[in-house]
Amino acid sequence: MKQFPDSPAPASSPETRVWPPVSVVIPVLNEERHLREAVNQVLSQKYGGPIEVVLAIGPSQDRTQEVADAIAAEDPRVTVVPNPTGRTPNALNAAIAASRNGIIARVDGHAMLPEDYLQVAVETLEETGADNVGGVMAAEGTTPFEQAVARAMTSKIGVGGARFHTGGTAGPADTVYLGVFRREALDRVGGYDEHFQRAQDWEMNHRIRSTGGLVWFQPRMRVSYRPRPNTKALAKQYFHYGRWRRVVARTHEGTINLRYLAPPMAVLAMLAGLLVSPFFWPGLLIPGGYVAAIVAGSAVTGSGLPPGALLRLPLVYATMHVSWGWGFLTSPASLVRPER
Repeated sequence: MKQFPDSPAPASSPETRVWPPVSVVIPVLNEERHLREAVNQVLSQKYGGPIEVVLAIGPSQDRTQEVADAIAAEDPRVTVVPNPTGRTPNALNAAIAASRNGIIARVDGHAMLPEDYLQVAVETLEETGADNVGGVMAAEGTTPFEQAVARAMTSKIGVGGARFHTGGTAGPADTVYLGVFRREALDRVGGYDEHFQRAQDWEMNHRIRSTGGLVWFQPRMRVSYRPRPNTKALAKQYFHYGRWRRVVARTHEGTINLRYLAPPMAVLAMLAGLLVSPFFWPGLLIPGGYVAAIVAGSAVTGSGLPPGALLRLPLVYATMHVSWGWGFLTSPASLVRPER
C-alpha cells in the first residue's frame, strides 16, 4: 500500500500524489457569529485535492442566511441549500444530496479542525478500507464551568470508555466523532435517519457496521469542541442524549450494554434510597455514597484544573449522569422509529 507523507507537500514540490475531491457538509442554524470562520477554516485546510463546502441552512433567528449567501457569492466552492425543518439529520441529508464528490466530511459549525484533518482522513480511508473515519471530540473550555465540563467529557467517570471522548489507539470503533465517509457507504444505508433528532451519528454508524462496513477511530483527527456554558444547557444536552439513546436501543436490539445502563441504574437506586429513607434511614447511604464517589472521582480526575473548575466538577458529573439516566428512563415508547 502506498504510504503518504504526514502533511501535504508545498505547492512548489513536484508531488505526484493525486488527492481525491472532498465535499464538506455543514448543518447550520443560528450561526451568524461563527459561520464565516468555520467555512474559512475548512477552505484553508492543507489538503492537495479540491474541496467543496455545502451549507444546509435552517430557519435561523439571526442573519445566518445572509452570511451564508454572501460567503457563497464570494467563493464558488461554497453552495447553500435550505433545511426548512432546522433538524440536524435533515440538514446533513440535504447537504449530501447537493454534494458532488465521492468522499464526504461531516463538520459542525463550531468544530475547530486541525489543518491536516482532511488529509489524515483520506489517508486513513485508503489505508484501512473503512467506510467512515473519525477522531477525538477534544472538549476545551474557557470559563470555570466549561473547563469542568471539558474535563468530565474526557474522563471515563463522565462518559465511559468511548475513545472519541477519552482518546486511545487507532482501530475499529462503534462510532466516531463527526466522520469522513465514502459516498457509497452513505448510499448503501440510505444516509442519516431523519427520525433521530439526537444520536443520529451512532445510529447510522450502526447501520454501516451491520451492512459489513468498517468504522475506524483515528486519534490524529482531533477536533476542538466547546462545551455547554451552564448547568441548565448541560442538563438539557445530556437528557436528550439519554432519551434518544433509548430510542436507538429499542430500534436496534442488542445495541445496549452496561456502560449505557449505568446512569439509569444509578438514578433508580438513588430514588429508591430517598423513598425508603423516611422509614429506613440507611436508604440515604445510596445517594450519599454516590455523592462521596463523585467527589472522590473529581479529586482524582480534576488534577491540574483551576480551583473554580475543580469545585464545579462534582456538579458537572452529577448533572451528566442524572440527566442522561433520567432521559433514558423517561424516553417514551412513542419515539420508536416506525418500520422502514
